[in-house]
Amino acid sequence: MRFREFELDPFQEQAFECIQKNNSVVVSAPTGTGKTLIADFVIDRFKDSSKRIIYTSPIKALSNQKFRQFSGIYGNEKVGLMTGDFVINPNAQLIIMTTEIYRNMLVTKDEFVDSISYVIFDEIHYINDIERGTVWEEAVIFSPEHVRFLCLSATIPNARDFADWIESIKSHKVDVVSNTKRAVPLKHFLYDKTVGICTLDELRSFYSHSLSRSRRKGFSRRNMKKQMQIPSASHLDLIETLSDEGFLPVIYFSFSRKECEKKAQELARKKDFLSQEQKAEVMRVFSSKISSLNIGSLLSVSLLRQTLNKGIAFHHAGLLPTLKEIVEELFAQGLIRVLYATETFAVGVNMPAKSVSFDSLEKYDGISFRYLTSKEYWQMAGRAGRRGIDEVGWAIALVNMEFIDFNKIDYITSGDKEPLISRFQLTDNLILNLVKNYDEGTIKEILKKSFYYYLKRKSEGDIRIWARFINRRKKLKAYGYISPDGKTLTQKGEFASKIYDHELEFTELFTSGVAEKLSEPEINAVVAALLFDRKTERERFKLSRDRSSYHRILNLINSKSSILSKKINRNNLLRLMRLMMEWSEGAEFSDIVQLTSMREGDIIRLFRQVIDFLGQAAKASSDWGMIRKTENCISRLKRGIVEVL
Repeated sequence: MRFREFELDPFQEQAFECIQKNNSVVVSAPTGTGKTLIADFVIDRFKDSSKRIIYTSPIKALSNQKFRQFSGIYGNEKVGLMTGDFVINPNAQLIIMTTEIYRNMLVTKDEFVDSISYVIFDEIHYINDIERGTVWEEAVIFSPEHVRFLCLSATIPNARDFADWIESIKSHKVDVVSNTKRAVPLKHFLYDKTVGICTLDELRSFYSHSLSRSRRKGFSRRNMKKQMQIPSASHLDLIETLSDEGFLPVIYFSFSRKECEKKAQELARKKDFLSQEQKAEVMRVFSSKISSLNIGSLLSVSLLRQTLNKGIAFHHAGLLPTLKEIVEELFAQGLIRVLYATETFAVGVNMPAKSVSFDSLEKYDGISFRYLTSKEYWQMAGRAGRRGIDEVGWAIALVNMEFIDFNKIDYITSGDKEPLISRFQLTDNLILNLVKNYDEGTIKEILKKSFYYYLKRKSEGDIRIWARFINRRKKLKAYGYISPDGKTLTQKGEFASKIYDHELEFTELFTSGVAEKLSEPEINAVVAALLFDRKTERERFKLSRDRSSYHRILNLINSKSSILSKKINRNNLLRLMRLMMEWSEGAEFSDIVQLTSMREGDIIRLFRQVIDFLGQAAKASSDWGMIRKTENCISRLKRGIVEVL
């Protein structure tokens, strides 16, 4: 069987047959095997019907990429985009959106939902995400009965459980289509400077032999590396070896943005992978993308220009969107031979390389260093091996012999073993929308539809999810968001039901009289302080010398709202006031970046997050004066580079 120019694999044919039967389908198949072609079939089959197709993705960047991709295939008039940043062609037959946008439409009973026939959940394993996984679960629970799903993931060990859950709450057939064979076989290796590229067993044997000799000499294991005089391997050693072995291009994963840039610079000082003709093409693409943006003076632009000229690049979430697009385009053209990237590069449009390397198999998760999960490892390792080009893909990790744990490495590299689990949460927004739209009996039934309830009941019997709901509802009644009888929302509750994160803080800001007394730049600073999440790489800020505005804002908050007073991060407000207010008052972006060590892309992202939440507040408010003021706040932020990118 063929679809377009492709001869279908058996698992793709099976998925096509299930879709033609009007069943939902859960597809579990390794990266690079052609899952996206199944999504294309759904779109192609329903694109001319009276119903809409929704394509959801876990991140805005992937939504933007899919929008460009599908617009090129089906035409601009057929494809729309909805994210927190953009709404383009919202009446199109195919709408690309983040999963959060789809979920929010569902819980607020948006009329738009009635026109949907099929929802494609790309990267459905994000349901495991500890912070955002509940969004995917709620998106399934609240979807109308007539909607069918295509759920795509690299590997789902408990795919049948997941499908059975959907069947149990949606009363239609859900098929599981699995494929365990990669289009390009993947081999896993470790790298040690003494041993070189080797298998886990080879390194274990070397380690055991060396440790045995050290112990005979009375050395301890902890100091073995020093005692054995084992040299540390660096990325330069590994890249040199990969280049000699013909294993380029390589995606080199490092879990630090700074390290990605630093390593790219270090390699660029030693290696040059491009011919003069290739350099000219790289610079042509680079210049054409940034010429109209007035960003040539930014440090990240200068650094990337230098490394790209050698066929070397870096890619992380802190880069400006345009710079990431440049890297992705040049990588796809084969003009980048070594790409240093954080794990976000592994999520999205398929961009494989001949090999994938890891600077470490451990990462800092905000609390401590831990080994990667098998799902994290395979998501990244799966980028190794180009279909139709490579006979095998290579995944190679640097190891630290002093702290190596062979059993853990064996576990994560031998297969993706993590099942889909539930991260279902009774958020304030969910509780408010349940109270607003359903009676108690229906709410009880909805709560029992969660994947959490399904899994827990299978293993533990009945659970007390209703008691948890009652306790959270009681809190919201005490705060004045739900009426005393627990059946309707107050005016504050109505506002908060349309705010999708930090619900109480934002509601208090805009309904307690605080925002009314603040200037528009001050509102932007307070919203940013509520949203800002400091990363593991700690940012620095230049503070305002005059702090009278800062103290006035805090005094106002303390007098108007105890909730907001408890929630506002005073350090965030102090750090961000100058940055947010100067941009809101018309400063140039090149001046703004001098006020902080934040990456340019992170600054843009923060501005857009603030714009997103201000947009939610404008839609939630019934006060025309506050709506106009909120829209003015957005206008102050949405200008220049923020609007263009």
